[in-house]
Amino acid sequence: MAIRFLTAGESHGQMLGGIIEGLPFGYELDFDFINSQLAQRQEGAGRGARMKIETDKIKIISGVRFSKTIASPLMFTIENFDFKNWVFPMSVEKIEITPEIAEKIKEKEIINLRPAHADLAGVLKYDIDDVRNVLERSSARETASRVAIGAICQCILNNYGIKFQSEVLQIGECKNKKDFNDYIKKYRLEGDSLGGIIKVTVKNPPVGLGSYIHWDKRLDGLLAQALMSVPAVKSVEIGLGKKYSELSGFNSHDEIFYDKVNKKYYHKTNNSGGIEGGMSNGEDIILTLAMKPIPTMKKALKSVEYKTHKPVKAHFERADNCAVEACGVVAKNMCATVILNAFLDKFGSDNKTDIDNAYNTYLARLNER
Repeated sequence: MAIRFLTAGESHGQMLGGIIEGLPFGYELDFDFINSQLAQRQEGAGRGARMKIETDKIKIISGVRFSKTIASPLMFTIENFDFKNWVFPMSVEKIEITPEIAEKIKEKEIINLRPAHADLAGVLKYDIDDVRNVLERSSARETASRVAIGAICQCILNNYGIKFQSEVLQIGECKNKKDFNDYIKKYRLEGDSLGGIIKVTVKNPPVGLGSYIHWDKRLDGLLAQALMSVPAVKSVEIGLGKKYSELSGFNSHDEIFYDKVNKKYYHKTNNSGGIEGGMSNGEDIILTLAMKPIPTMKKALKSVEYKTHKPVKAHFERADNCAVEACGVVAKNMCATVILNAFLDKFGSDNKTDIDNAYNTYLARLNER
C-alpha cells in the first residue's frame, strides 16, 4: 500500500484531524480546491443546524512546504466551532466538577439507545455507561477529515487527468431531481428522514490499476470496501451491478474493439463499470451506492434505556433529515484515496519526476500494442 491514513477527533471535540503517510514529493496542493470539497460536504437539501455553525477549512500542520508535498507525513486539522458550547462535557483534561458543571455534563449524557446507530453494539463492546462516548466518534462528522484526505489525493491525480464526480440519482422513491427539495421538506416536517441513490464516476483512469494476482489487490474490492466504510452506505454496485443477474452474458458483457487511428482498445458499452478482472480497463469507473435514511429522527423509534432496560423513545439530537448529496461528496473522495493508492502502486511513490516518467513511458508502451 503506497499511502495510508488515519483520522481523529470527536463530533463535538475541539477539532478533527488526520495524518497521511506516503504522499510523494513535489505535488502542489490546491488549498481552495480542498476547502471547496469540504464546503460541498456541508451543502445539500436536508442538512441540519450543525452545518450553519461550522465552516470547515483545512489547516495543514506538516508534510507540505510552499504548497508542495515534501514526502513526509502530512498532518492537518479542521476546527470544530461548536466546541465552545461543549467545553465542559467534552473536556480532555480532568476538571473540578462543580454542581453547575455536573449539570451541564448530565445534560449531554445519553442513555436512550438509538436504533440503526453504533450505540447498542458500541456500549456493549467497550463497556461504556454513557452512549455519548460512542456517538462522538461514530458520528458522520468524522467524514470531514476523509473528504480533506480525498481532496488532497485528487490534487495529485488531477495532474494525470483523473477526475471524480458524484451525482444524486434518487431520494427515497423520488427520481425527479426537480422535486427533491419539496420531497425532503415533506419528510422533515413529519420528523422523518430519507436516504437515496448516488452515482460516483472516476473519469479517465489509466488501464491497469489494481490486479487480478491477489484478492486484496482487486480494484473493485478495494473501492467497495472504501465506500461501505462511509456511514449509512448499505450497498455498492459497479457498472450494471445487480442488473447483471437479469441479463444473459451475450446481452450484458462489453465487446472489445480497436481504434487503428488512435491506436487504442475501447468498448462501445461500459456495463462492467470500467473494471474487469479486478483492474481498470480504461473506461470510466462507474459506482452506484445506496444510503440508508438517517436514523436520528424527531419521529423517534422505539428503543430501550441502557441502564434500566425500560422502554423509551430513541434519543434525538439535532440532525440532518437527508444527507445524500453530502454522502456523495464523501464517497467520491474515498474513491480518490483508493485510486491514488493503486496509481502509486503502479507508477511509483517517491517523487513527481519519477512518477511522471513512469506514467508517460507506460502510455507510450500502450500505444505500441
